[in-house]
Amino acid sequence: MQKLLIVNAKIVNEGRIEEKDVRIAEGRIAEICVGLQATNGEEVIDAAGKYLMPGMIDDQVHFREPGLTHKGDINSESSAAVAGGITSFMEMPNVNPLTINHQALEDKYIRAAQVSRANFAFYLGASNDNLDQIKSLDPKTACGIKVFMGASTGNMLVDDPKVLDGIFSEAPTLVVTHCEDTPMIAKNEQVYKEKYGEDLPFKYHPLIRSAEACYKSSSMAIDLAKKHGTNLHVLHLTTEKEMELFIAGDMKDKKITAEVCIHHLFFNDQDYDRLGSQIKCNPAIKRPEDQQALIQAVLDDRIDVIATDHAPHTWEEKQRSYFGAPAGLPLVQYALLSVLEFYHRGTFPLELIVRKTSHAVADRFQVKDRGYIREGYWADLVLVDLQDHTTVTRDQILSKCGWSPFEGYMFKSRIDTTIVNGQIAYRQGKLEPVIGKRMEFNR
Repeated sequence: MQKLLIVNAKIVNEGRIEEKDVRIAEGRIAEICVGLQATNGEEVIDAAGKYLMPGMIDDQVHFREPGLTHKGDINSESSAAVAGGITSFMEMPNVNPLTINHQALEDKYIRAAQVSRANFAFYLGASNDNLDQIKSLDPKTACGIKVFMGASTGNMLVDDPKVLDGIFSEAPTLVVTHCEDTPMIAKNEQVYKEKYGEDLPFKYHPLIRSAEACYKSSSMAIDLAKKHGTNLHVLHLTTEKEMELFIAGDMKDKKITAEVCIHHLFFNDQDYDRLGSQIKCNPAIKRPEDQQALIQAVLDDRIDVIATDHAPHTWEEKQRSYFGAPAGLPLVQYALLSVLEFYHRGTFPLELIVRKTSHAVADRFQVKDRGYIREGYWADLVLVDLQDHTTVTRDQILSKCGWSPFEGYMFKSRIDTTIVNGQIAYRQGKLEPVIGKRMEFNR
């Protein structure tokens, strides 16, 4: 294993920025101090002028393996992730076959152990008929239980009230939810289809997958969690109205927590005319007022986590008309750079960005020995240059789908180096042959 010494770094960690050196040995952080000197065999990384942060832990990605690998796979998408400063990911169950039983869950771990460049964990998916699999789940084997309380693919829409009640009352670990009300969406789709036909402009997407549909479902999830005392994490919130459902303040005092995805912070419905299907996602990107409410909720700790919901589709698939174009965006390669734009705008301090993208994820999911720059923890780190820039061009995109909604945009930061388990996984534009580890949980 590599022995590394990072010197002169501005370390962003646990609410502080301090210039210190970091020694890495056997994959872990061995020493954090001022004035460390290199020993035999150590590679020295001079981080002068750059910021060292814990690698981003993305709690919501779709890497498409197994069964949908023409869009992406664990190797291609984890490659894009480490290039973007993401050192660990938690992957969703709506693949083929669906990850709704223990065998399918373990199969994904076996796959990832061979090809993933980042650390990995997987969700067990809920369906209307797998409550026995959920109840018998060892909490240490999955990052959480994913419940689609809104429109989904295959057999993963959970709309049976008795099953939902059973999941929330008997789940042995954290429940995470996608919240949209399917009957409301279906009714809206019919109205707009009758008016516009198949050539419906994409700007109507947030009216079809409406704020009301989001609120109805998310409020139902919260009511169930309060009824049963469930540990609940509500994914990719998009509306101003939903913010009233969540409590501001320290996450350690909450059993119900909230997440926002970077594209809902970065874009609003004024961008549909320019980007169209490229920003079609579920739940939908909505009004500027919703966007601003989400940003404010990050600042006041009503929203606890920032993630991606990375969901690649081929360019050809995205060229279809409204009802045929699939929902989802490839995001992992530029996610951390996107969040850092809010630092450059004077909106989010660096300490808050690290807390929302790393510390809070590790704490909420009880990840063992990751998410912080601490002696004894795994060395999952990203070195960022805030004085340089990154212009997104198609030839640099590592996701298998080969496109990005950020194409042509110039970010005001650059990912210099990403370190996974003490090994350099990405440095100055080049991937290195590193394999991540299965994440462990303190449960």
